[in-house]
Amino acid sequence: MKESERRIRMENNLKYRSLATVLFVAITSCFSLLTAQENPKKIEREVNEYLREAEDAMGENDFASAEASYRKAIAKDPSSTAAKYNLGNLYYNKEKTPEAANRLRQAHEISGSKEEKHRINHNLGNSFMKQKEYKEAVEAYKNALRNDPSDEETRYNLALAKKMLEEEQQNQDQNQDQNEDQEENKDQQENQDDQKKDGEGGDKENQDNQPKDEGENENKENQDKGDQDKEEQDQKEQQDKGENGDEQEQQPQQQQPAQGQLSPQQIKSLLNAMDNEEKKVQDKINAEKAKGVKVQSEKDW
Repeated sequence: MKESERRIRMENNLKYRSLATVLFVAITSCFSLLTAQENPKKIEREVNEYLREAEDAMGENDFASAEASYRKAIAKDPSSTAAKYNLGNLYYNKEKTPEAANRLRQAHEISGSKEEKHRINHNLGNSFMKQKEYKEAVEAYKNALRNDPSDEETRYNLALAKKMLEEEQQNQDQNQDQNEDQEENKDQQENQDDQKKDGEGGDKENQDNQPKDEGENENKENQDKGDQDKEEQDQKEQQDKGENGDEQEQQPQQQQPAQGQLSPQQIKSLLNAMDNEEKKVQDKINAEKAKGVKVQSEKDW
């Protein structure tokens, strides 16, 4: 075979191969297109099946199974508004408000109809209210009313959220004012302390500069005054002691004698009476002697 003919055959073979490749790609693309057209229906059926399983689990109060089914539906079709919305409501009812708000936000991003947007934003506002995020709640309720202005419940919730937001701002302002007052009082106290320290330093300096003789005189006067006070105190104590002694001396005299015994005072009075009687007798004897008449000294019995 000539060289020219062999080259032509090789080129033809290459053309055939290229054509076969093109046909293969075309057939594959058509098959993929047909498969893609069938997959959405299959995905939708599977998603609906997961949603039914979740509803059945909710009817039995099986929170874990319902959550798992909703998650499977979202994994199968991330664009499923119903799956994300229902999972958000599930979290809300179980007091998992942060998770609820997150899922409701996701549902709002992919929602299409006004009715969906209204319901999602209304529940999103409720989730924010539970978290005391009043500013976000106000915005959510406003978005809900934009899609359905006739919902009175949403309007009431909006008014309540505005009131709570206003009170929160007032409390924040009051706290800020209190903090400022505390800081101001703290600064004033620090200034007073500094002034006090400066004053104490000045007094100490004045004491150091005070003449020594004047200090000694003052100490001497204080010592003399202390001695005088001590002397007066001693005199007072002695006086009190004397008065107490007199009272103690008088107390025995005031004591009553025991029954059948003479008191010392009675004995003393009796002795004085005997002395007086004896003196009278002696005086009478002396008078008789002076007259020269014998007088009987003994008593007649």
